Amino acid sequence: MKEMGRQALLRRVTIFLLLAGLLLPGLAAAHCDALDGPVVVEAKGALENQDVTPVLKWVRAADEEAIRAAFTQTLAVRQLSPAAKELADRYFFETLVRIHRAGEGAPYTGLKPAGAIAPVVARADRALQQGSVDDLAKAIAAHAEEGVRDYFQLAHEARQQANSSVAAGREFVEAYVTYVHYVEGIAKAVHEGPHHGQPAAPNAHQH
Repeated sequence: MKEMGRQALLRRVTIFLLLAGLLLPGLAAAHCDALDGPVVVEAKGALENQDVTPVLKWVRAADEEAIRAAFTQTLAVRQLSPAAKELADRYFFETLVRIHRAGEGAPYTGLKPAGAIAPVVARADRALQQGSVDDLAKAIAAHAEEGVRDYFQLAHEARQQANSSVAAGREFVEAYVTYVHYVEGIAKAVHEGPHHGQPAAPNAHQH
């Protein structure tokens, strides 16, 4: 029973993280591209330790040799001067992120500044580092429920006056469309699964 409860909790987290990406387009996309995102953070550690192994998991096996070559070149150049180190590191970060994104079938539009990661995604990373998803799951579930209730209330109130005038009817339609699209976003997240072609969470398609 504990395992089933754990899977249900993880499934809810996955669904609402997906919902965040669906309802806030562009925020989740900045995750892997950001200078404080997991890919670049791990790349910084790899350069300091002069060990490329930790970053290889971010690329496909077919791209491993390209990353190894870029890493070797970066290590050589960054020893020349502080300015060379900065440029070489940037080159490696861009190469790694570009190839990582290509492996996902996603476009590369350059590195994003630190702080560009959506708060919900940053919080998801922290939960993983801390080894507990409980607080994150509760916060996201509460936020999603609040959104459904708010949009429902607006649509419900507007519906009462929908036939009083054309203007009131249009206000209802606007509120109705917003409400339904929000709910549809949740359903879409449940049925389509995670971003980047990753497998869905256990039982994600069961009702």
